[in-house]
Amino acid sequence: MDIDGLGEMAKTIRRDIIRMTAEANSGHPGGSLSATDIIAALYFKVMRHDPKRPNWPERDRFVLSKGHAAPALYSALARSGYFPAEQLLTLRKFGSPLQGHPEMGRLAGIEASTGSLGQGLSIGAGMALAGKLDKKDYQVYVMIGDGESEEGQVWEAAMASAYYRLNNLTAIIDYNSQQLDGWVRDIIELEPIVDKWRAFSWHVIEIDGHDLHQILKALDEARATKQMPTVIVARTVKGKGVSFMENNVEFHGMAPTEEQKELALRELS
Repeated sequence: MDIDGLGEMAKTIRRDIIRMTAEANSGHPGGSLSATDIIAALYFKVMRHDPKRPNWPERDRFVLSKGHAAPALYSALARSGYFPAEQLLTLRKFGSPLQGHPEMGRLAGIEASTGSLGQGLSIGAGMALAGKLDKKDYQVYVMIGDGESEEGQVWEAAMASAYYRLNNLTAIIDYNSQQLDGWVRDIIELEPIVDKWRAFSWHVIEIDGHDLHQILKALDEARATKQMPTVIVARTVKGKGVSFMENNVEFHGMAPTEEQKELALRELS
């Protein structure tokens, strides 16, 4: 898929996020919208995966450590062909495999059950180490939230990944600068985030997380880096694409009303 196609797919995913969370009257639209462009690039350009063979041993793996952004992942999986897109509107409904956080084993394409923040990089590091031991050439991608990066387990996993030289592991920080309780800087300041990851012996790339050219270039550079794992610090906007949601912390975990849904869909048309 070319850049224009990826842009249209990202817009489709954003529309899905709005419809899903509005239908459920629950969910996390803000952090899902900020992650959308990166997830679109991974699933429709970069990652080696096959919806007809979700357990294909040679596939690349994606772990959504910030599991509350599940609507973006569910949309990408559906639009890739893992399950019918009509099923997206069952988000968070009783009996649906599309729960508020990804649940492994209930939905094709989900690589890990996540949502207890801080655990995803450890899971991804285990996958990457297994790939080394099995002499596989798959890549592992882990998306982490910036608020999530306040968890100590993230840094334990970062230290271990560098120690084992997991050059088949790429962490992506969705740095939208907000978390549940407000601005990240007012809770636990992460800066200088680039220096911190470099100090943990990771290759660091800093990008605009909504610029598809920068996203693709960074992912290519990560795959080409052979000495160490890579972290992409993706500067993003919470609620990206919907004017009244952008940088609005209320939409971290608040679904749009019916009126807001229609307004958002008009903006994303």
